[in-house]
Amino acid sequence: MRNVRAAEDTRHARTGKDGAFYSKDGTLLATVETFTSNVNYTNAKYSVLGDAQEHETANTFAVTLTMSQVVVEDDQFIVELMNAMESQTMPVWDFQGSLLGRNESEERVVYRECIPSGQVDIQNIAVGDVIKRSWNFFVNRPPHLESQLSVAR
Repeated sequence: MRNVRAAEDTRHARTGKDGAFYSKDGTLLATVETFTSNVNYTNAKYSVLGDAQEHETANTFAVTLTMSQVVVEDDQFIVELMNAMESQTMPVWDFQGSLLGRNESEERVVYRECIPSGQVDIQNIAVGDVIKRSWNFFVNRPPHLESQLSVAR
């Protein structure tokens, strides 16, 4: 085997049960079934005289956050969203994503100034399914890595 680290560190592999999603004040958002954060980089292309190869340089990046929420009862998020649509003043939220390591270390990322972006489910109902609400956010501040996982040997 060429990659011995892959086999010896499997005890530190994490699953969804080790993750959590929190509000700004640290309240566990217990009805969130999934969450995903992504960064998308857009580079500027350029070419120079005497060089047939096209080049890129770093330009901008955008961070998005998506969550799926099990609808158990009306919650503060949907109330704030509905009130925002009536007042035409969009809400702004801060979130924290957390992943707990086997050795009690934690990866925690803070997402600030998140606003609804794209499609947000108001009601999404199907016979025989658990009712869920999908949320999409644009993150207006760069994510901040509060802490990271470690592997103790």
